Amino acid sequence: MRGLKEEHAGVRIAHQRKLAGLTQRGLAAQIPYSYSLLRQVEEGRKNASPDLISAVARLLRIDVTALTGQPYVTELQQDRLAALIRPIRESLDLYDLEDGLGHVPVTEGDRGRWDGNGHGYGGNEVRPAELAARADDLCRMVRATQLSKAGNALPAFVAEVTSAAHRTPSTVLWQTLGSAYRTAHDIATKLGFYDLATIALDRLGWAAERASDPRLAAVRQYMRALTYFREGEHTVGLRLVEAGHRALSEIDSAEREARETLAVRGQLHLGASVIAARAHDADAVEGHLHEAAAYAQRTGEASRVHWLSFGPANVTVHEVSAQVEMRRYGKALEKSRQVRLPHGWPMSRRAHFYVDRARAEMETGRCDAALESVMTARKLAPEQTRYHPGARETINGLVAQRRRTPDSLDNMAAWLGL
Repeated sequence: MRGLKEEHAGVRIAHQRKLAGLTQRGLAAQIPYSYSLLRQVEEGRKNASPDLISAVARLLRIDVTALTGQPYVTELQQDRLAALIRPIRESLDLYDLEDGLGHVPVTEGDRGRWDGNGHGYGGNEVRPAELAARADDLCRMVRATQLSKAGNALPAFVAEVTSAAHRTPSTVLWQTLGSAYRTAHDIATKLGFYDLATIALDRLGWAAERASDPRLAAVRQYMRALTYFREGEHTVGLRLVEAGHRALSEIDSAEREARETLAVRGQLHLGASVIAARAHDADAVEGHLHEAAAYAQRTGEASRVHWLSFGPANVTVHEVSAQVEMRRYGKALEKSRQVRLPHGWPMSRRAHFYVDRARAEMETGRCDAALESVMTARKLAPEQTRYHPGARETINGLVAQRRRTPDSLDNMAAWLGL
């Protein structure tokens, strides 16, 4: 495994620690981790968990990407995904221009559908319902982890809806534009461009305000909360969850018990559960999971409500994630055996579950099972798994634990670019 030692997060932690003028003991004294563990992480003999990475980043006042190495530019270029980013960035930047990106190149897949100016090719006016359906298609692609396909189609679509919404503003068109911005956020996040994901969330808030849609505003707060969760800012994350609940309280009383509203409320509790877990607040975790489960009983599997995958299955998957975040790896494995993923559940969520399970398996010494779980995640969602920092750190950890690595592990590490 040549080059692996230079790639893992422990090396980056050591580099940033030295830039800050701290010794290993000095850094360990200021984070909730032992000197022994920190030393092993920096030497590559232990895995750098997401909570350790966020704790170090928060203390050193740097972004977590400085420690995870995201975005993984070499692999993105190899997969021809890096070229997706600039057009998406431009489409988000020109949100306040009526003609969006102006002339939009027509891809073969869009030929006969859009002209970039709110009309179908041939001059037929595109109805808002048709644009909303197209936005839904893009969400579906991302959930199927067809990131390249969705990313290629997105800029032209954003320009299309931007133009339509400015010319003939309506609730449906602003909601549709909000959905497109949400897709931009999801693609940027999965590929490790967190600065772009933040811009997309700002645009989502702008569209939600014009749509006067509290549910869309609440979904945005949920996603903002997860951004701060990644950075280890637990208190801010939980405040954003509460802001999401407050947004939902603005809904007309007749709609407060609607399935869509209940699903968003439940998902906010799931977000709060993993944030509280990383803060090691077991009581808060239990409370939020209990609330989410109660909402899930009322909604059933509501995977297409804002594409949140909310429902009983997502509650059990978040129970696993919460146990992993609290470093209760044995408990996480026990919970994972109770998970029954519904038929048709999004590949993105399935793969994420297997990455979480792999971490618990690795930390409990089940190396073969951990490798199998990452391989399953790869099979389900190759583009997502290749750029998932958790998958990469798990494979790094497995290599560090094995004196002799099997060909399957070598191949997986090479595929991840380690």
